[in-house]
Amino acid sequence: MATWGDVRRIALGLPETSEKTTSGGTATWSVRDKSFAWERPLRPADLAALGAAAPTGAILGVRTANLEMKEALLASNPSAFFTTPHFDGYAAVLIRLGSITAPALRDVLVEGWLVRAPKRLAAEYLAADTPRSQRDGRANMPRRPP
Repeated sequence: MATWGDVRRIALGLPETSEKTTSGGTATWSVRDKSFAWERPLRPADLAALGAAAPTGAILGVRTANLEMKEALLASNPSAFFTTPHFDGYAAVLIRLGSITAPALRDVLVEGWLVRAPKRLAAEYLAADTPRSQRDGRANMPRRPP
């Protein structure tokens, strides 16, 4: 299962990513000052809304491409992905780090990074990250929904 060490390693391995600690002591990962992932302890309102279903342990928030992608992630693995009323209408999911593998976490963090990275930087990353044999066949196939 994924750890904060995995989050840091994956996030900081993405181009032009920085990590900052907020005044509350939580970490945020950003690309060119646009956050794409953040440590997100549950707040009292979250605990009240989730009731007995409120998870314990480490929780990470990550941006998604849009609300459709958010819903797809929530449906794909409800033991790892969840949301709270605070995030209604906001393209982001919450992740129980203890319920997701490091490779799955990498996929979500990369997608979050792609959402916030400048288009040219994202295109350069995708070109470098895609094996040459797959590049030609993917020319008209977006990696994520528009």
